[in-house]
Amino acid sequence: MDLVQLVRILVRRWWLVLIPTVIAAALTLPALLDRTPAASGGFSTGFSYSAAQNLEAIPRTEGDYQDIWLSSELTVNALTDWVKSSSFADEVAAAAAAHGIEISQGALYGRFGSDNERSVGTVGIGWGDAQELEVIANAAIEVLETRNAIYFAQLGGTPATVTILDEPRINAAPPPLTDRFGPIIRIGLGLVSGIALAILAHALDPALRRREDIEALGLPVISSIPKQ
Repeated sequence: MDLVQLVRILVRRWWLVLIPTVIAAALTLPALLDRTPAASGGFSTGFSYSAAQNLEAIPRTEGDYQDIWLSSELTVNALTDWVKSSSFADEVAAAAAAHGIEISQGALYGRFGSDNERSVGTVGIGWGDAQELEVIANAAIEVLETRNAIYFAQLGGTPATVTILDEPRINAAPPPLTDRFGPIIRIGLGLVSGIALAILAHALDPALRRREDIEALGLPVISSIPKQ
């Protein structure tokens, strides 16, 4: 089916296109007229940190201190991977429970985003409740500072020194795209449904209205009556 034929079908059966589009628009109209701000998609926060092995616990020789910076970078790399793990999520859940926030087993797994650039690491957290998120963020900092030696044998049993570079601030996450563009999507689906309905009606209609319809059946057109 070429574009010209499709246009002819839609012009001839415009009312079939219009019916589902109007129905979808009518059902969507209250949402379009509602001036209430869209609901938040939850809350997010994050912080950045630096880290290094405890120099008193790790024997070292005299040097130009490049090894200290390299050690810091490798420590942050290790902590970045740990933050994404289930063990870190479980440790944070336990720390949050000690501060009065009970979180179900596994609920925090996948909630932590983590990245690093050389000797600086970043942690991002998303959660549905702002007050609980504040407790979770502080619990994450506590775990990062005090529990790292348990999971990294190369630290020699002495926790790495973690310094928080900026304190976490709670921000409302933007509403999901489905909430912001839902009315437009529903009207668009109504329009697509109307076009499909018009094409289906054309396919089921046995009437031949144009020369092209007859020639498509392999029949020759002997003559035609011009329009007045």
